Amino acid sequence: MTNAYDILCERGFIAQCTNETELRKLFQEEQVTFYIGFDPTADSLHAGHFIALMAMAHLQRAGHRPICLVGGGTGTVGDPSGRNDMRKMLTDEDIVHNCEKFKKQFERFLDFSEGKALIVDNGEWLRKLNYIDLLRDVGACFTVNRMLAAECYKQRWDKGLTFLEFNYMVMQAYDFLELNRRYGCKLEMGGDDQWSNIIAGVELNRRKNGTSVYGLTNRLLTKSDGKKMGKTAGGALWLDAEKTSPYEFYQYWRNVDDADVEKCLALLTFLPMEEVHRLGKLRDAEINTAKSVLAYEVTKIVHGEEEASRAKSAAEALFSGSGAAADIPEISIQGSLPQKLLEVLAANKLVPSKSEARRLIQQGALSMNDQKIQDVDYMLTGDDFSEGMALVRKGKKKYYKLVLQ
Repeated sequence: MTNAYDILCERGFIAQCTNETELRKLFQEEQVTFYIGFDPTADSLHAGHFIALMAMAHLQRAGHRPICLVGGGTGTVGDPSGRNDMRKMLTDEDIVHNCEKFKKQFERFLDFSEGKALIVDNGEWLRKLNYIDLLRDVGACFTVNRMLAAECYKQRWDKGLTFLEFNYMVMQAYDFLELNRRYGCKLEMGGDDQWSNIIAGVELNRRKNGTSVYGLTNRLLTKSDGKKMGKTAGGALWLDAEKTSPYEFYQYWRNVDDADVEKCLALLTFLPMEEVHRLGKLRDAEINTAKSVLAYEVTKIVHGEEEASRAKSAAEALFSGSGAAADIPEISIQGSLPQKLLEVLAANKLVPSKSEARRLIQQGALSMNDQKIQDVDYMLTGDDFSEGMALVRKGKKKYYKLVLQ
């Protein structure tokens, strides 16, 4: 049986590990309980969480036990990692609401039947802590100079780091300590921007309990140029169908850069690696076959087989000119991109005037590729087009194909 660590390594998940040799041995010898934390900063998980959930799913399939830790406690503070400013403070009602949304989405990725996985809320212990007791219990285990050396704090040094956020590392480390005590959790995982926080938790377990636990980070979901994946015309690429439709979700992955196809197939699908490598070797026009497979597989995982098939059929009908899509009026885009969408619509008489286009956008009555346009100054770029086409919907029933010349 293949070691779970090697599965993650082969598929390209692993960025850093506190002790590769010992962790591989642990995976070989026992069922490992591990966790990833998810702070409820919104009412849906997004593409950045997708890679973490896939790593958890692969480990569960290899026989190990995941804990999805929702941040009912840490969400009151907000993680400064990867941030240039302080996160928006959430109300208790928002936190509870968002945590419940997360819990429902976890079930799409993991098996929560008896003994297979857990969903735990760190508010169970963090909200009950007495501040002085916490300082006396774990405060001496943290040195300020070492905390300030963490990348998540260093990048905020010039702009200012609040004392509220400075406590976040202690809270996350305490989570690992508590999960080890309650559930025998021996591994914390997270994105590579969580490395400093994860090391703090590993060290706290060693100092307080003399326990050997481990930390592992997965690579962040980035494009070949280093920029983060998961941004659309409407903002984040959400895993909630109400926020990002299955069609738009499908189209996003159908339109990834050629250089990113093999990486995404490895990280975001369950396809065997032999098939991943075969598809990744396709070139020129054939790479579109690999992109279609990628789009279908990720949409099936997130939204189910029926929605994935529907999105695939809609995309194929639109861009092949078959079926009802053949009757959709085509509008040629003259000149180079970027161009302001509002001006393109007005110039091609899709709206009587720019003011009418502005009104449609403000009322949420204008969509592109099944995603509502919310910015009246939205600029059309090459990312909006698949095989040179984009689908614009005005109101509920009027469709137009924008075609690049």
